Amino acid sequence: MLRQVCCSGFQPFRQRLLPWLQSTALSRSHRVQPSAIRHVRSWSNIPFITVPLSRTHGKSFAHRSELKHAKRIVVKLGSAVVTRGDECGLALGRLASIVEQVSVLQNQGREMMLVTSGAVAFGKQRLRHEILLSQSVRQALHSGQNQLKEMAIPVLEARACAAAGQSGLMALYEAMFTQYSICAAQILVTNLDFHDEQKRRNLNGTLHELLRMNIVPIVNTNDAVVPPAEPNSDLQGVNVISVKDNDSLAARLAVEMKTDLLIVLSDVEGLFDSPPGSDDAKLIDIFYPGDQQSVTFGTKSRVGMGGMEAKVKAALWALQGGTSVVIANGTHPKVSGHVITDIVEGKKVGTFFSEVKPAGPTVEQQGEMARSGGRMLATLEPEQRAEIIHHLADLLTDQREEILLANKKDLEEAEGRLAAPLLKRLSLSTSKLNSLAIGLRQIAASSQDSVGRVLRRTRIAKNLELEQVTVPIGVLLVIFESRPDCLPQVAALAIASGNGLLLKGGKEATHSNRILHLLAQEALSIHGVKEAIQLVNTREEVEDLCRLDKMIDLIIPRGSSQLVRDIQKAAKGIPVMGHSEGICHMYVDSEASVDKVTRLVRDSKCEYPAACNALETLLIHRDLLRTPLFDQIIDMLRVEQVKIHAGPKFASYLTFSPSEVKSLRTEYGDLELCIEVVDSVQEAIDHIHKYGSSHTDVIVTENEKTAEFFLQHVDSACVFWNASTRFSDGYRFGLGAEVGISTSRIHARGPVGLEGLLTTKWLLRGQDHVVSDFSEHGSLKYLHENLPVPQRNTN
Repeated sequence: MLRQVCCSGFQPFRQRLLPWLQSTALSRSHRVQPSAIRHVRSWSNIPFITVPLSRTHGKSFAHRSELKHAKRIVVKLGSAVVTRGDECGLALGRLASIVEQVSVLQNQGREMMLVTSGAVAFGKQRLRHEILLSQSVRQALHSGQNQLKEMAIPVLEARACAAAGQSGLMALYEAMFTQYSICAAQILVTNLDFHDEQKRRNLNGTLHELLRMNIVPIVNTNDAVVPPAEPNSDLQGVNVISVKDNDSLAARLAVEMKTDLLIVLSDVEGLFDSPPGSDDAKLIDIFYPGDQQSVTFGTKSRVGMGGMEAKVKAALWALQGGTSVVIANGTHPKVSGHVITDIVEGKKVGTFFSEVKPAGPTVEQQGEMARSGGRMLATLEPEQRAEIIHHLADLLTDQREEILLANKKDLEEAEGRLAAPLLKRLSLSTSKLNSLAIGLRQIAASSQDSVGRVLRRTRIAKNLELEQVTVPIGVLLVIFESRPDCLPQVAALAIASGNGLLLKGGKEATHSNRILHLLAQEALSIHGVKEAIQLVNTREEVEDLCRLDKMIDLIIPRGSSQLVRDIQKAAKGIPVMGHSEGICHMYVDSEASVDKVTRLVRDSKCEYPAACNALETLLIHRDLLRTPLFDQIIDMLRVEQVKIHAGPKFASYLTFSPSEVKSLRTEYGDLELCIEVVDSVQEAIDHIHKYGSSHTDVIVTENEKTAEFFLQHVDSACVFWNASTRFSDGYRFGLGAEVGISTSRIHARGPVGLEGLLTTKWLLRGQDHVVSDFSEHGSLKYLHENLPVPQRNTN
């Protein structure tokens, strides 16, 4: 009888599944050709890579970044992952994505094992459908359609559901893995298979043989015969774990097989310090043994056997056995398609279980400290913030020997690994520190009237006055490469503007950044706001930091154009202030001065070619070709060893030309320069608008009318006349320093100093005013009178 129910109950599922199987060539009798596999990999967004996987098992990984070395991996799929949200079928798209990720990792040379739930839930759906179908037929024959609404489905016994669902679930997995030319094998186990020594050895041998043959074992508890669940007494620190659900099964399997990594996928992001969905619930990034006392567990999954408490206990048991564990969400539509591969790549996904607790705070804790410290900083008097900055400037000169010694260590470690331009950025000197100190004192002077400055005053009505005042943005994340001198500059600007600050420097400047950060905190300590500036020293990847949208209000990248592009791409819900490229132009007009041109070109291109404000394209008026001025420019560039690339129009004028440029939209960042010919100032402007990056563009001419036309019509953040592009800098603009140069058109543009780190809020002061008094029949009328604004202190 049961067999008949199983077969007939499978028909509706087959009818839904078969068209999908046929359309994707998943027939079990069909072997996918290698060309088809290559096609699959081409549309996959998961990279096909090989990584070093040799590792001695016995100790779990201490850090997420080490997970990429995992050789043997168990992936546990919870019932909520396998089944649809409406519990009316399997989540086929989600399962297909999981199989794809497992297959990619298997093809990298890893040994993958699946522990899957879903048999009971799948069987329950099939049996319910069968019972409902048979009941509806009987009711229609005997009582008519009016009693169909009163039909009740009996409670289904879990073992029968498992027996009905297991075969269909396995058939689906087999079909999906066949798409990647990977064979899968089903293994059903019970608690007795682990406690009976002979059975345990047999199971161990079978699994090892399957892995040796590059077969993916799909393991599940044999729920058709499994006994009722027992108490959790065996999870209290002893060396045995009973198999009561697939969480404990996965943990036992992981330890038994000496697995490097266990990934537990459920319908929650990971482990929270309180039940998910509660107001104060926070995702725990890293969980350590002993921390479970500080966690409040909620209810179990909507369809699974165990809740988060069971997962944590099983995870800690596996961790104790030498297996690293990550609990993550396998149902979220935006991340489920790459959650497994993201975890293996070491990305910050879910909760990572580790036995190594870092000495310092987590980046989340640092973000909270920066938030609270920044708010305290903003409440200080302007003179107090200025005093902190002055003290930091003094420390830069007083402690220069210690700073230069730390910088020397960075330079020695970077020797041979970094290119010459990056080594130059990394290097500090006495003159650089003196210049920094001067810039910091400029910032201190300009900070006297920054936070709390009144921009607008309006009398809304009698005794109802409105003010718009400047306030800090909040918490800034500044990511910078190579340049340790960036740290005190940005720190001073954050102090002056009352912002909390997270700093992420490059590894190449570790020693320099550490001592500079300590000096910044020493200066902050004179007014008790030491924690307002935090240096991220953990192994956080930039992409992970860009996801902290609840802690960070603005990201400011300082470094290469590639860094800026990567951050702009990775930022999720956090504004990024910066420029993706620094394609700066200089237009040499037909009325340019011979004496000025070569000086301006040399300084713009050769003084510091790696800078974002260095010249990349030189536009020359056609009338200057084959003139002494043009020859002087070419001779100077040859002496400075600048490689020249010819634009298409320039190349057409020459019999023997330099290599024609591949793209007119190129930032070289080195001693390379594109030269192109234009017929007029308007053509130069059009070229800049088409190929430029709206960073900095220059005209060289003695014709004031032409210059003004260029200044007014070029739509870039910085537009100069007879001046080097290298003047595009916060210090040179008199801003003291800059956090970066922005080509954005919102909030701040060009070199961003103190003013660019402020926003506004509105303050309304009234006396029992209500809006209803201003209605058509109310007693009050709006005045909207502009009031004088207090004069700004410009000293």
